[in-house]
Formats: sequence, structure tokens, C-alpha cells
Amino acid sequence: MNVLEAIFTRRSIRKFTGEPISEEDLKTILKAGFQAPSAHNFQPREYVIVRDKKTIERITEFHKYTKMLPKAGCGIIVCGDKDKQPEIGFLVEDCSASIQNMLLSAHGLGLGAVWCGLYSVEKLTKAMTEILELPDHIIPIGMVVVGIKDEDKDSVDRYDESKIHFDKW
Repeated sequence: MNVLEAIFTRRSIRKFTGEPISEEDLKTILKAGFQAPSAHNFQPREYVIVRDKKTIERITEFHKYTKMLPKAGCGIIVCGDKDKQPEIGFLVEDCSASIQNMLLSAHGLGLGAVWCGLYSVEKLTKAMTEILELPDHIIPIGMVVVGIKDEDKDSVDRYDESKIHFDKW
């Protein structure tokens, strides 16, 4: 699948078969995350792979939009290291670019994936920090839930010329 096809056909998938994804596919998705651009090339991203059933259950208890996680292959929590990138806006942007790369790579591999937000909702970041025992300088930004998809969705054209401005508003 070429990059434009991936961009124009990727959809959030929330239904999974329950089968694990291969280690090779997981590594490809993570490598895609590492390839994302990074402000000042500080590379503040860290990843926590969650497969443990008890941990997954705890996540679904505090985050109402992760109900699909138990049937997915895993959750990838994308975190930012404040020691590497103290500018929080850049930290969030770097992690978000990484998440988008991972979503597109999962789609390119024929897998399903969905982005579950964490930052900047304090109750979500606090609970995830506690469950994953993250150090103080690590902020959970978002989670990519990925797995063998059990649904297909048609692509949606979201292009909107009314939101395009040239040179000034």
C-alpha cells in the first residue's frame, strides 16, 4: 500500500478478533513510531507495550474509551520524556506524530488500530502513570490499540475547502 492510499483509507478500528499480533508486525509498528519527526531531534518518545490481561482490565476500568482493548493484540502507550523535551507542546507534538505513524503502519500491515487519548486529561494520565509505574519525568500521551481487525470501514473524504486560507484569514 502506498503512503497516500494509507492516509486516505485509514480508519479507526475498534473491533478485533482477540488474536495476538506477530512480533514482527509489532516491531514494524514501533519502528514506524520511531521514524516520526521530533522537534530539535530530541526524540523524547518512550513506548510501553501492554499485553498483560490484568493490566488491560485495569486500563478499561478507568478509561471508558478502551473497551476494545481486551480483544486487541496489545496496547502501545506512547509516553514523552520531559527530561529530553521540557517544552510540553513539542513533547505532545512529537508523541502525536509517532502515534500517527503507528496508526498508518498498522493499516499498511492490514491490521486494525485506534488512538485512545490520554493527555491532557489528568485523571487518565494519573491512572496510567500509576498502573504502569511510570517515573515522574515520563508523561503518558496516548495509546494505540492494535490488533487483528474484525471489521472493515469505508474511507471518508474529509477534505473541506472552507477551512483553507491563503496568506491570511
